[in-house]
Amino acid sequence: MMIRDAKEKDIPRILKLLEQVLQIHADIRPDIFIPGTTKYTIDELREILKNKEKPIFVAVDEADVCVGYAFCQLQEQPVSNNMVPFKSFYIDDLCVDQEARGQHIGESLFEHVKKEAKQRGCYEVTLNVWTGNTSAEKFYERMGMRTKKRQMEYTDL
Repeated sequence: MMIRDAKEKDIPRILKLLEQVLQIHADIRPDIFIPGTTKYTIDELREILKNKEKPIFVAVDEADVCVGYAFCQLQEQPVSNNMVPFKSFYIDDLCVDQEARGQHIGESLFEHVKKEAKQRGCYEVTLNVWTGNTSAEKFYERMGMRTKKRQMEYTDL
């Protein structure tokens, strides 16, 4: 297994993995997510692949087939009176094919993201996890992440 930058040839596999992630989210929050859809279209993925501030890293097997990905975004803290400026590397999405889980691919992707963040001069790596996605929460905690802030909602409107 190797981690590399995503290429256009990876889009069909990335779309399959995006479907898997969406289904997890739809199972947790059917009030928000639509089953059978994906977060991005083929055209949107092509555009993201061109954006150096939104890298996609893929884990590929010996046949160079994508078995996992990490969508990332370089974010800069805007200048403000009460905060020092800093850069964050935000993991927008991380997925390992359900058929390939348990092989430490997610750990390898996460370690690659951390190295990339350090190379880009980032202060931190951040991400969001939906409440109810306990397997993701446990995974990220094993990777050394901890809760930074909690977003709350009120939906009885």
